Amino acid sequence: MDGSLKFAMAAMLTSLLLLEEAHAIDLSGAWATNADQCSHVFTRKGRAHQIGFTALSQQHGGGFIVEADRLRGKFASCKIKTMKEDGQTVNIIAGCATDIMLSNVQFSLKVLEPNKISRTFPGMQDMEISYYRCPI
Repeated sequence: MDGSLKFAMAAMLTSLLLLEEAHAIDLSGAWATNADQCSHVFTRKGRAHQIGFTALSQQHGGGFIVEADRLRGKFASCKIKTMKEDGQTVNIIAGCATDIMLSNVQFSLKVLEPNKISRTFPGMQDMEISYYRCPI
């Protein structure tokens, strides 16, 4: 193979990889049920300024935090086992731990806008909760 053909193939593969990455849904960050309540739900703590929950976060609608392969709520921490995108919907199965039990939980999150998602519950057609990404 000559140099120009190798370069063309490398450029094509790179563009395909970039195109695939451009379509990946980004869920990272802190998500609250009410965008106006972000400062009442989340806080930055410690030297690393990690995002955490305020003491009274549940009184302001609550929320969750997505970090790499983890989901965190006020009372549970989950490790994502599988995640599959289907259009604008992300289906997640996570192993979750609370102070008293371990369980697998299924999450279906639909992207409505770049900073707004909706959680639907399998088997409950009309059950849905909207969440807004907080600029923390």
